Amino acid sequence: MLKKGKKEEKKRSVLEEEQMQSPFRTILKRLCENKIAMGAAIVFCTIFLMCFILPIWLKQDMNYQDPTQKNIAPGMKFLDVPKELQGNAKKIEAGPTFGVGIDNDGVVYEWGTLTDRLKQIPGDMGKVVDIAVGQDHVLALNEEGELFTWGFNRMNLNRIPTELKGKKVKSISAGFQVSIVVLEDGSVVKWGNENAIDVVTSKVKDEKVKSVKTNIQTGLALTEDGKLIPMAKRETAFDAIPEEIQGKVKDFALTDKTAFALLEDGTLACWGANDYKIQSIPEEIDGHVESLSAGRNHVVALLDDGSVKAWGGNNNKQIKVPGDMKNIVAVSSRYYQNYAIDKDGNVKTWGLKGYLFGTDNLGRSVALRMLKGGQMTMTVGFVSVIISLVIGIIVGGIAGYYAGKIDIILMRVAEVVGSLPFIPLALILSALIGNKVSEIGRIIMIMIILGILSWPGVANMVRAQVLAERQKEFVTAAKALGVRERNIIFRHIVPNVMTIIIVNATLAFATCMLTESGLSFLGFGVGEPIPSWGNMLNNCRSSEVISQFWWRWVFPSIALALCTISINLFGDGLRKAVDPKSNER
Repeated sequence: MLKKGKKEEKKRSVLEEEQMQSPFRTILKRLCENKIAMGAAIVFCTIFLMCFILPIWLKQDMNYQDPTQKNIAPGMKFLDVPKELQGNAKKIEAGPTFGVGIDNDGVVYEWGTLTDRLKQIPGDMGKVVDIAVGQDHVLALNEEGELFTWGFNRMNLNRIPTELKGKKVKSISAGFQVSIVVLEDGSVVKWGNENAIDVVTSKVKDEKVKSVKTNIQTGLALTEDGKLIPMAKRETAFDAIPEEIQGKVKDFALTDKTAFALLEDGTLACWGANDYKIQSIPEEIDGHVESLSAGRNHVVALLDDGSVKAWGGNNNKQIKVPGDMKNIVAVSSRYYQNYAIDKDGNVKTWGLKGYLFGTDNLGRSVALRMLKGGQMTMTVGFVSVIISLVIGIIVGGIAGYYAGKIDIILMRVAEVVGSLPFIPLALILSALIGNKVSEIGRIIMIMIILGILSWPGVANMVRAQVLAERQKEFVTAAKALGVRERNIIFRHIVPNVMTIIIVNATLAFATCMLTESGLSFLGFGVGEPIPSWGNMLNNCRSSEVISQFWWRWVFPSIALALCTISINLFGDGLRKAVDPKSNER
């Protein structure tokens, strides 16, 4: 009997199955059987969750800019030190997106994101004993005292000055498109782009200089007798050197806005700005520092016990020192990369590894802006759909239920609103009002405009469904029981057509997202610095960006396309699940 019951159960028709379960379960079952719709739903949900959850941890300052990181191609190899250098490293210097190192045999290695000119290492340098790295060029010194340079070659940067021939070099330094050499007699020679950073050698003309260090703005010189001398032609915050430390300085380091001096007793002194609370020097290191190194907004100290401490900005994990730092003999920190060499010549790294989707023209991570931009684009689309649904359901429900003159008046209003040219009207309103409100107010205005101008389609659909439902028995029964007409409309009729409304809302969501992106692309939607997928594409309209910096428009375009296509596919699958007979029409 059990076997016979199972056989009969298998032979049940689709109509018999549907009679045994609720309409919702039937729709859900049909939807789950549609592999394309379910795959599209998974894609959209993945993008949605990434855009709304990941920014909780991957925080980004909307006003952040960094000219040293602009238009960097996708990649995560900034810290990929060659295996050949491990166990034999002597010195490492970092550029904004690359690293250069020499081993104990004087061989030069490069890694990271390199330009074609940076890859052209001179082949006749011999044994290199010192290197210095600038923004996009390298300066090297061999054991015979000869200088070599490669990389950026404008402004005579790759032309070694003739006055250096036959002179013994004490130390070398490279800054933003400039090279600086300190000779044995303490004199300083600089060449390159005179306008790149504010450094003039006349400030140290009569001094016996030991070394020079620069940041992206200016530089300081350390003399043999432990004094620091600012080298800027104009007065800067770095000029405020405490008098009590002069004559006691052993080493120093410069971030973009703050200077640090290591005194002979191992203590530190600092002056300048206090961004990222960088002047809050860890108490446990004071008196134990052996050497200093600094990036754009962080400082790294090598202590007398061979350990390493870092503090300051941490937007690229540049102060997250690995826990296995022991027996370190040299530390090098520039930009957002850090390198530590232990007594065995092994190299340990931490900091910025690269950018998954590259950076834009202001040095901002495309991946982070895509997350925030997707959050903004989807929020605008969602709120706009809610506004249009509320207005459309109310107008369509009233027009369909009461019919007659009320229906005629409301539908004529809907036709007038629906006939308005949306894009030109949105552009005009945005141009007239946009500059008079804040950026948040502008976003709210866009959502309201999108919602108010897109409700006629919803109203027409709801009206048609209500006209069909108002003649059914459950409506007559509700009237006989004395139920108020507004309750009949919105509590009895509308819930019965809600599945159709949800399908329409799903498709309208994708349309609103595309419309917002279109407005932002034209420059009348969400404005900078707040990202949206549309204004990210707006910044990529030049032929140079399209041909050379493809990652700036390819990834936002793919995200927007995947999101809208997946919504449309899911909406189409939901429509088929709600009304299976639509496939036959």
